[in-house]
Amino acid sequence: MESVLIAVGSTRRPKIQAVRQALDELTPLLCGSAEFEIAAVDVPSGVRPTPLSREEMMAGARNRAEALARIAREQGRPWLYFLGLEGGLDVVHESGTRLVFLQNWAYVADTSGRGAFGQSGALALPESLASRVVDEGVDLAEAIDAFAQKRGVRDSEGAWGVLTKGLITREDAVRVSVTSALAAFFASRDGSGSSH
Repeated sequence: MESVLIAVGSTRRPKIQAVRQALDELTPLLCGSAEFEIAAVDVPSGVRPTPLSREEMMAGARNRAEALARIAREQGRPWLYFLGLEGGLDVVHESGTRLVFLQNWAYVADTSGRGAFGQSGALALPESLASRVVDEGVDLAEAIDAFAQKRGVRDSEGAWGVLTKGLITREDAVRVSVTSALAAFFASRDGSGSSH
């Protein structure tokens, strides 16, 4: 069976599992009878550990995908798609109130340079958690461990799982962002089928 190689700019298990789930669902739409093979590569995002805006998360996801494309060119890697992932917080003000939303973003590019963003949706953080990260500068991974009174939350259910009591996990959020980004590669303008 033919393999389609996709490089993912992370080696974190929950992220790779989420990408695998998205690709399993999308394979018939993206590459017919071929199957995806994932190359997990740790690349820098170029943004702070916990991004604090939508723009910063989008930049981090795109930076990771572009880093993978550079590696492919420089090292002759046979990757056909480059996937960058970035999670963080979007700080907004609505009617004089600060709201802080947890989000995940994905950016997918192919060898032709075509690219697309996808977003997970958003989950409002409790003010006590938002304040630790936004005001005190504590990394979200450390803050969510303290909030949940657990260790290693980001490598298990993630902040998503803690804040939704397991109804939405980190994997779920990443999977949705990846599916949303990849939609640009399989949805035609009229929505009737594959664009490849």
